[in-house]
Amino acid sequence: MGQSPSAFENVSPLDFRYWAEEVAEYLSEDAFTRYKLRVELALVTVLCRRGLCPEAVVTEIASACEAVTTAEVYAEEDKTRHDIRALVNCVQRRVSDTVKPFVHLGATSFDIVDTANAARYRDVMRKEVIPELIGLETVLIRLTEREADTLQIGRTHGQHAVPITFGFALAEYVSRLGECIVQLSSRASLLPGKFSGAVGAYNASSLFFDDPEVFETEVLAELDLLAHDHSTQIVQPEPLIRLLNEIELVGGVMANLARDMRNLQRTEIGEVGEEFRSDQVGSSTMPQKRNPINFENVESLWKALLGRLVTVHLDQLSDHQRDLTNSASGRMVGELIAICFEMAGRLRRTMAKLTVDRVNLTHNLKVSQGGVLAEPMYIILAALGHPDAHETVKQLTLESQRSEKTLAWVFANRPELAEYRERMTEDQRCVLTDPSAYTGIAAGRAREVAAIWHCRMEKIQAELA
Repeated sequence: MGQSPSAFENVSPLDFRYWAEEVAEYLSEDAFTRYKLRVELALVTVLCRRGLCPEAVVTEIASACEAVTTAEVYAEEDKTRHDIRALVNCVQRRVSDTVKPFVHLGATSFDIVDTANAARYRDVMRKEVIPELIGLETVLIRLTEREADTLQIGRTHGQHAVPITFGFALAEYVSRLGECIVQLSSRASLLPGKFSGAVGAYNASSLFFDDPEVFETEVLAELDLLAHDHSTQIVQPEPLIRLLNEIELVGGVMANLARDMRNLQRTEIGEVGEEFRSDQVGSSTMPQKRNPINFENVESLWKALLGRLVTVHLDQLSDHQRDLTNSASGRMVGELIAICFEMAGRLRRTMAKLTVDRVNLTHNLKVSQGGVLAEPMYIILAALGHPDAHETVKQLTLESQRSEKTLAWVFANRPELAEYRERMTEDQRCVLTDPSAYTGIAAGRAREVAAIWHCRMEKIQAELA
């Protein structure tokens, strides 16, 4: 948890309670100004390369861009009532009269804004958010490998089902999170920029160049971006929406993991636990409380993330070649990315210090008096030709519960089942008395999933480097 310089004067918790310098380098208003200036510089660089201005113009504009501040731009916008014209004015006042005409030449506002957004959203995803998610994935992979053989009762509908291993349970999230990371990396790389003018028909750049589309490609190449085959005054909204949809999906995976871990911390379950420092307090009135605050916080942040996604979809629509109905809401896109980053970091740190209570894991396996082995008992009886195996085993489980005898004991003492018991193999008998013998391929599958995603994460890290 960090704080921005004016933390307690801000309104949004993202600017004080959940502020992170790492993403602020790309998502803050200062960062937005820097990226817009980079686009302006890319424009004049290509103008120079194409012979419209000398190298000295690029040098002078580059120097001016280094000096412009966001505070200055905002002060200018108070007069112009236009953010990009204010930015241009701040650059122009720092250059000579012969250079001023080349600042913003042939550009419209959203050539600058949408291209700057594409560059900074791509960069923050690839340099901060995805690496943080890979860090969480790495922690989960290690836990999966460590707990691959740790027996746990599987649960469906909140009820005891059949035995698995804790590593197998974690492998689910290794796989789900890993797939999201792959998708995020791909979608971040596909965010488009534009330099096609006020309506997207290259009207302005066509005054200077016979190949305005190639000119656009060259400007965007300065920022390592590509263009779509068509734009209006704005870029097509779908690539960004697809990225933000995937951010919501990875948020949902993290929230699901957090909920599972939180539920496993319940007093009556107690299979895992968050780290709880000696000076930490769980309740203002109940000193014994040790609340799963980090897991709860992750799920709560996901709710905030999901809510903001509705606005993103509403901004998909724009009248004709562009309207201004996203002028305010579009500025809040960065919040989704910042929330995702906070969730990933908090969950990574919490899972890295997760405690696993093997005593309670074993205890919970035994709670049902062996009832969790009803499935293999029914299947074995059916395979041996019993005409109504499912109903028979159901009655055995009810008797076990009434008598407080184990299911295996009840089964062993039913005379009418003697012929089936005699025909069982030694392995089948073992399964009906030992939960560890009925985990399928859980342990092996956990290790396999961990190994698969370890390799895939190494590949993505190499691509990001």
